[in-house]
Amino acid sequence: MKTLRSIFRPAVTALCAAGLFATSAAAAPTRSAEGGEILVAAADCYSIGQQVADQHGGTLARASESNQGGQSVCVIVVLVPAKDGERPRRVEVVVPAN
Repeated sequence: MKTLRSIFRPAVTALCAAGLFATSAAAAPTRSAEGGEILVAAADCYSIGQQVADQHGGTLARASESNQGGQSVCVIVVLVPAKDGERPRRVEVVVPAN
């Protein structure tokens, strides 16, 4: 029974890791059946988040898509370095996804 547990845990961990890689691969642009390209909004929010982080002089911490008032928006979280060795400031910016 002990050997079954020692085999089961790494197998479950490997399956979970494979699932994470599969979901990140799904965020890449894909082609539809008609041949047109479908852009995933998560990738769009990431690029928008990089621009916002550059404007604030910080590091992109999170970029996620949300629906507010029937409109798609990107919720961007940027960590801006603080002065005198203090903790970085957390800045949250909401921008239209378009």
